[in-house]
Amino acid sequence: MILLLAALPAPLLAGEPLSASEFDRYTQGRTLFYGFGGAMYGVERYLPGRRVIWSFLDGKCQEGSWYDKAGQICFVYENRNDPQCWTFELGARGLTARFGDDPAATELYEAEDIGEDMLCHGPDVGV
Repeated sequence: MILLLAALPAPLLAGEPLSASEFDRYTQGRTLFYGFGGAMYGVERYLPGRRVIWSFLDGKCQEGSWYDKAGQICFVYENRNDPQCWTFELGARGLTARFGDDPAATELYEAEDIGEDMLCHGPDVGV
């Protein structure tokens, strides 16, 4: 699957990590799809008050929140207590996120709108 990257107006300088306020300003109210290695990886909806909803595109959504820690954006989700910290940069093609600010670590990139909505199934019910 080929992913197209979103073009953005007036990007920040490439290679400059986003501050918490810049990240909030860019993401709040948006739903962003992320790619990794040429394939879709996940989707996150950014809500007011630094709240988020994440899914690995499997319909299972996790609510969480984010905060700034030493220049990284750290996420904590309802199903895990350990923070997941990323460094975000904004370039002409959208966001890139590097896990733990490690150049050799996982790097995600913002994918262009793929024409799908974020799908969240309700809680499992049954006997």
